[in-house]
Amino acid sequence: MAEQRRPRPEEAAAWGSLVTTARRTVTDGLVVGTSGNVSVRVAEVVLVTPTGVPYDRLGPDDITGVDLDGHQVLGTLRPTSELPMHLTVYRAFPAAGAVVHTHSVHATAVSTLVPELPPIHYMTGALGGPVRVAPYATYGTEELADNIRTALQGRTACLIQNHGTLAHAPTLERAFTDSAQLEWMSHLWLTAASVPGHPPHLLTPAQVREAGEKLSRYGQGATD
Repeated sequence: MAEQRRPRPEEAAAWGSLVTTARRTVTDGLVVGTSGNVSVRVAEVVLVTPTGVPYDRLGPDDITGVDLDGHQVLGTLRPTSELPMHLTVYRAFPAAGAVVHTHSVHATAVSTLVPELPPIHYMTGALGGPVRVAPYATYGTEELADNIRTALQGRTACLIQNHGTLAHAPTLERAFTDSAQLEWMSHLWLTAASVPGHPPHLLTPAQVREAGEKLSRYGQGATD
């Protein structure tokens, strides 16, 4: 284990935001109990929720951090058992500043039915295109991490077969929002697809690309 040290101010602040986000995954119904996990990258340190600890019990002294090789550098609580999936995202996608992994009901249901979530809504474009399903592997394994990395190529979110979801983004807020959006789109598709004799209308690849380009300029910081 790498030498332990006290958290720097920026790490302590990021930990506070991580705990707030982790608690939101519970209150917004994206996870139950201690399922799911959240991480945020601060320079070369990955702060991550610890394994088996309810999020409402986490405080400033529970900060848990590892380096990009998985060696613990902050705290004494053991990191989430899903650490490999978080680390593979940070290594493979330099723009990733945060990862949110959930076990949301509708998205997990979709992961058992199709190889990707059909483009039922234009917000598909915000995630890079139709959201793929990473094939099942035992949780916490390098095999699962590899499957997730492949499913995320060209995307910022994926479904995980018979398991849940993962979203990465430059910020925790965006990763959480994309996770919630993925659950909403999954619920929407399941609802539309349940009407007998009426297959839902889906967007074309061109429509998804156009929406994605427009969404990339959405918000108060947009110039057009």
